[in-house]
Amino acid sequence: MNLRDKLKAIERPKVKVSVQETAPQSKPVFVDCWRRQSTHAASGYPIRRETVMLMQGECMPEDFSPERILYLDTETTGLMGAGTVAFEVGLGWQEGDAFHVRQLVMRDYPEERFLLEEIVRTAERFDVICSFNGKTFDLPLLKNRFIMNRIRTACLDKPHIDLLHIARRVWKLRLKRCNLTNLEEALLGVPRVDDLPGAQVPERFFSYLKNGDFSLLNDVLEHNEQDIVSLQNLLSHMCRMYENPEQLRFDEDVYSMGVALERFHHGEEARRCYGLAGGTMHAASQSRLASSYRRAGEKEAAVRVWKEMIRCREGGTAPYVELAKHYEHAAKDYDAALQMVREALIRLSEPTLFEDASVQDERNALQYRYERLKRKANARMND
Repeated sequence: MNLRDKLKAIERPKVKVSVQETAPQSKPVFVDCWRRQSTHAASGYPIRRETVMLMQGECMPEDFSPERILYLDTETTGLMGAGTVAFEVGLGWQEGDAFHVRQLVMRDYPEERFLLEEIVRTAERFDVICSFNGKTFDLPLLKNRFIMNRIRTACLDKPHIDLLHIARRVWKLRLKRCNLTNLEEALLGVPRVDDLPGAQVPERFFSYLKNGDFSLLNDVLEHNEQDIVSLQNLLSHMCRMYENPEQLRFDEDVYSMGVALERFHHGEEARRCYGLAGGTMHAASQSRLASSYRRAGEKEAAVRVWKEMIRCREGGTAPYVELAKHYEHAAKDYDAALQMVREALIRLSEPTLFEDASVQDERNALQYRYERLKRKANARMND
């Protein structure tokens, strides 16, 4: 290229390359959380203050009312410590014959504050909170999120009915596992069909955050809604069982109810349950019944129960030992106490197919008691 051609190339106008400009996307505006409300039939059996206190072992408000109970359940992003967030919260309450369920979802993390503020507005209308394992999980989690969002936690500082603890005290002996699904089927006769396992809930939420498909949360919402409805049905069922223990079908349940009532110092109600328990739980129930009488100072009633256990050959050597203690310490009748120990040793010497080390330990303890009672009896004769 000569000099002339180079000069022409310099003078040639540059071609302007058009670039299609795209308007910058505006940031999404978060002004509220997602919410849904549904209505169901309220449970028919009344929930009374006195019965709840029997089950809970804690005082309830003087103006207690079933319509002032807030049922609460959360669905969370997992068990990640301080980073765990309740992305969905179900709230339920009774109005007359209707039971309302309100579900709140944060569609993204900036909506968490709106969700929490709605919980505050709702909770302030109620006197009692009812949950399933809420004392250990749901409420501590929500309080932590309130603090992180600089929201006061006072709305959650109310008497709390935790159905998990009540259920374990009464039904764990028979059912072993007292999760909500198992209780629904065993106690309410309502098995869940195609229910989303709780372990998959966090995965659903994170998948939704990635692709924006809200339908991924439909199963989560159905799972949570049934949880809330079951809370009221389960509380109502528990109240009916505590007020009518004779309606309990299984001896393990009525025995366990007696133990729970005795733990909260409701002796008369506990004895009623012990008197109802039969079958494989009869001996254990009678033993606890006698112990209840003894602690209450009703010694003759306790003696009658122990003698009846011996007559029915129940409880192994335990009733003999208890009678020996009574005759030694309360009645000061060493001869009668010695006779009880002799009979216990005879009972223990009966042939069995299996004999473990505990039998020999029991035999040694009885022999030691026998020798001590002999010394006491001889000392009295020599006085």
